[in-house]
Amino acid sequence: MARPANPQTRTRLLEAAMNVIRTQGYAATTVDDICTAAGLSKGSFFHHFSSKEDLAVGAAGHWAEVTGALFAAADYHRHDDPLDRVLAYIDLRRDLIRGTLPEYTCLVGTMAQEAYETAPDIRDACWASISGHARTLVADIEDAIAARGLSPDWTAESLALHTQAVIQGGFILAKASGETRHAIEAIDHLRRYVECLFGVHPAGRNGINDDTREGTTP
Repeated sequence: MARPANPQTRTRLLEAAMNVIRTQGYAATTVDDICTAAGLSKGSFFHHFSSKEDLAVGAAGHWAEVTGALFAAADYHRHDDPLDRVLAYIDLRRDLIRGTLPEYTCLVGTMAQEAYETAPDIRDACWASISGHARTLVADIEDAIAARGLSPDWTAESLALHTQAVIQGGFILAKASGETRHAIEAIDHLRRYVECLFGVHPAGRNGINDDTREGTTP
C-alpha cells in the first residue's frame, strides 16, 4: 500500500522552492537545491511532485495563498474612502520592500520571466497568481471612480493590472542595478500617477500630497 502524502512535507518543499527560486532563479534551481533547503530527501520530493516544473506550478499556487492571506488581513482595508484604500495598498507595497532582493521580490514574477515560453503550465500558474491578486483591487478602484463621478477611458481592471506591472518592473530594476531604491522610486511614481488619475494633485513633501497620504499607510 502506498504511503500517504504528508501535507507538512509538501509545504516544506513549496516554501523551500519559494526561497531558493527567488534567490537564484528557476532555471538555476535544481531538485537537489530544493531538497537541501527543505532538509528532505529526493524520495520525499518525488512522493509529492513529479518534476521540478510540477513543483513550480504548486509553488505559484502556494505563493498566491500565502500572499493573498497577508493582503486580505492588511490594514489598508480599514479606510472608508475607496481611493484611500487603493493608495494605502500602494503604500503597503512600498513598505514591504525591505531586506535582501530575494526577501522582497516576487516568486511568480521571477518564474514568469524565465518560463513564459518554455513552460506554459508555469506561465499560466504565474498569470493566475498575478491577475488574481490584481482582481482584489478592482472593486476599490471601481468604487473610487464612482465616488468621484469619473468617466475614464480606462477600466478598473486595467489600472489594477498596471499596478502589478509597475511593481514587477520595479523589482526588475532593483535586480538589474542591485539597488533597492529603484523599486521604491517606481512605486512612489505609481502612487503619484494614481493620485493624478483621480484628480489628487501631488504638492507636498517629495511631490506627494501630505494631506492625502496622512493616515493611509498601514
